[in-house]
Order: sequence, then structure tokens, then C-alpha cells
Amino acid sequence: MKLFHRTSLTPDVVLSAADPHFAALGLSRTAGDARSRQFVGALGTLRLTVRMEGGHYTLVEAHTDQIGESRLDKSVKKFFNALHRTADPRHLIAAGY
Repeated sequence: MKLFHRTSLTPDVVLSAADPHFAALGLSRTAGDARSRQFVGALGTLRLTVRMEGGHYTLVEAHTDQIGESRLDKSVKKFFNALHRTADPRHLIAAGY
């Protein structure tokens, strides 16, 4: 599944937040460079890439090897909510139902 999020945070901040978030889920970082990370674990495989978009925003793309809405996909969405909260502390994380 492919998920994406736009944020005003810099790519370095996004990637430094990703490492502990996905490690807490039992995913091990297997690869990465200055603008990407790859995590592997019992939940599946996640490839996270970041790039500047239009000079004002950072585009965060997450590609998982899961079909449908798996636990890994939900965890990626929680990570995107955490990024939103970091960029705007007034943002309240609430369920959509």
C-alpha cells in the first residue's frame, strides 16, 4: 500500500522521528540514506522516502508490502498524525469515527 503526507517539517526532522517510532513497533532499520529509510519486521516491510516539494513542504511517502489496511499501514497513519502534531502542537489526534 502507498500512503503519503505533506508536512512543513524538514526531511531531517521527519526521518529522525521515524527511527524511534518504527523501532518501537519491532521493526528493524535495514537500509537508508539521507532521504529514505527501510524497516523490516513481523508486521512487514516499510520503505519511507522524503523529499522537498515546492520549497515549502516535505512530501513523506510510505510504501508497505501489505494489502488492504494492515497493522503496519495503521501505524504509518499514526506516524503521520504524530508529524502533524509536531508541526502544529494544537492539533488534536482523534479517531475518525
